[in-house]
Amino acid sequence: MKATLFVVAGALGALAVVGAIAPAGKNWIVRRFRTPHRLRWAMACAGGVLLAALVMSLLTPLLRSLLEGLVLLSGASLLVGFLVSPALRIDHGVATQPRRVLAIGAHPDDLELACGATLAKLADAGHEVRTLVMSAGSQGGDSTVRTVEASSGSEFMGAAEVQVHDFKDTKLSQQGQEMVQTIEAFIKDFNPDVVMTHSGHDYHQDHLAVHQATMRAARQHSSILCFESPSATRQFNSSVFVDIAGYVDVKIHAVSMHRDQKGKPYMSPERIRSLAAFRGSQAKQNYAEGFEPVRLLGSAVGEF
Repeated sequence: MKATLFVVAGALGALAVVGAIAPAGKNWIVRRFRTPHRLRWAMACAGGVLLAALVMSLLTPLLRSLLEGLVLLSGASLLVGFLVSPALRIDHGVATQPRRVLAIGAHPDDLELACGATLAKLADAGHEVRTLVMSAGSQGGDSTVRTVEASSGSEFMGAAEVQVHDFKDTKLSQQGQEMVQTIEAFIKDFNPDVVMTHSGHDYHQDHLAVHQATMRAARQHSSILCFESPSATRQFNSSVFVDIAGYVDVKIHAVSMHRDQKGKPYMSPERIRSLAAFRGSQAKQNYAEGFEPVRLLGSAVGEF
C-alpha cells in the first residue's frame, strides 16, 4: 500500500514539475489562469520538494519517517492546489451571438503587441478570430523564423486561421494594389463582422500602408477598428475600449513568443503592462486595449 502511494506521489510530483517547466505546459497555464507565473512557481516548488523528499526517503533510512511526512505534506499541497485551481481560471463570458473578427497586421508581431489580449478574449468567448499578416518581416529579422512565430502567436491567442504573406516590409507602400486584392479576397471568403487593423495615426510606413490598403479593401464594410501600435503618433485617439482584465499575461506571453525580436524596448513586459494600465485608467478599468473606430455598427460588435 505504501509503495503504491509513493508511486502515485512520484507521478504527481513529476507531473507538476514538467507541467510548470515544459513549454507546452507553460503555454497551457498562461493561456487559462490568472497570475500564471506564481501558479507555475508554486507547482514547480511543490513538485520538486515532493520528488526530492521521495528520493531522500529511499536513500536515507534514518530520516525516512521525517521525509515521508514531507512527502505527504507536499503531495497534499499539490492536491489542494489542483482542487482550488478552477477559482484561478481567467474569467470570460460566452457569447450567445458569436461574431467573426478579422485582424490585419503589417508584421509578424504587430497583432500580439497591439490587440493580443482582445483577440484572445474574443476567441475564448466563442467569437471566430482570423488573422492576416502582410509581411514575413525579412528586413527586420529572419523571415523563416518570424513566419513560424506569427503562426504560433495567432494560434496561442486562439485564432482559427492565420495567413502570413510575403510582401516586402519597409516597402509595403509600393505594393498597395496587391495588398488590397489580398485583403479583399480574405474579406470575401471570411465575411467578417468586424475588421481590425493599424491606425492612420502611425509613424511606421508599413503600418500606414496596411491601414490604407485595408480602408480600400474594406470600403463597403460597416465596422472597422484601428488598434494601437508602439509607433502610433500622439494623434491616436482611442474611444473604444476592451476590458482585458486577466489577459495581460496572455498578451505578454504572446509577444514573448516572437523571440526573433527579443530585446526591443516595446517588447518588454513592463511596457506592455503599463500601456494596458494607462488605457485601463481611461476606460475606468484595471487594464484595457484602446481602438479608434473608423466606423462601428453596434449590431456587428454585439457582445464584445
